Amino acid sequence: MKIGIYGYGNLGRGVEDAIMRNKDMSLVAVFTRRDPATLKIASENVPVVSTNDILKWKNDIDVLIICGGSATDLPEMTPALAENFNVVDSYDNHSQISVHCKNVDEKALKGKTTALISCGWDPGMFSLNRLYANAVLPDGSDYTFWGKGVSQGHSDAIRRIEGVIDARQYTVPVEEAMDKVRSGLSPAFTARDKHKRECFVVAEEGADKEKIRQAIVTMPAYFEPYDTTVTFITMDEMKKYHSERPHGGSVIRTGKTGKEGCHSHVIEYKLTLDSNPEFTGSVLTAFARAVYRMAQRGDYGCKCVFDVAPADLSETPRSELIAHLL
Repeated sequence: MKIGIYGYGNLGRGVEDAIMRNKDMSLVAVFTRRDPATLKIASENVPVVSTNDILKWKNDIDVLIICGGSATDLPEMTPALAENFNVVDSYDNHSQISVHCKNVDEKALKGKTTALISCGWDPGMFSLNRLYANAVLPDGSDYTFWGKGVSQGHSDAIRRIEGVIDARQYTVPVEEAMDKVRSGLSPAFTARDKHKRECFVVAEEGADKEKIRQAIVTMPAYFEPYDTTVTFITMDEMKKYHSERPHGGSVIRTGKTGKEGCHSHVIEYKLTLDSNPEFTGSVLTAFARAVYRMAQRGDYGCKCVFDVAPADLSETPRSELIAHLL
């Protein structure tokens, strides 16, 4: 499979690393909005190309993995690119996924391409586990806890604010809430009950820090529903204390079976990640394989992880999956 990477930030580098680990894939080109001459990538003999020239590569790429930010990039990039390429993106604004899906579907059907959106670990792997747990325990309740870790999408949203040079946002689960769920209870939580958001921001010299803080804490969907703290730090402090990007979390479903719900069950899927972008890149790359296979079958339009057969994700032949993993 010939893979292209569109955007070369932390996520793009994570995808590049994943491609190197998959024997049935090769990286064809990296596309950047920056001056290609200024960008050095890890792969040897792979061209770095201006995004302005992307259409010249239409016949050379099987799947294009789009590594932009959810706040402003992906709502524009994915529909535009899906008209000419099979694509995968990691759009993570949960409240707007249905709108994004509709916009991408229109372009992918027009271009007869396969476009998979909102792929990563949440949305993505966590989404699948929510679906499985709901199907198995229909009489139950869902709970998703994120962190503690760096959210790429939320950090990017802060960096788009005027006056911000760099930012890290940590999502922090409320331990008391997690303990209640793991005990088998089914409490009703608000978003604020389950998580806190901690933001560390490097501001431009002379920037209005209070204006930046207000822009963060009032940002709809991203920060407004949560208890959010904003701490302004120097660039040296950012590099020293916040250079890594760990993350993780748990999807938990509690449910009842038996006469009058006499038996309680807890299903939990947990991730502990040293590198959020590298793991997310690995998920995107696995699903790129599935997109390639779906496109070969003529299964066009906008897809999500619910539409992908598990066997399509794996490099291993189906017979071996049955023999060794089933």
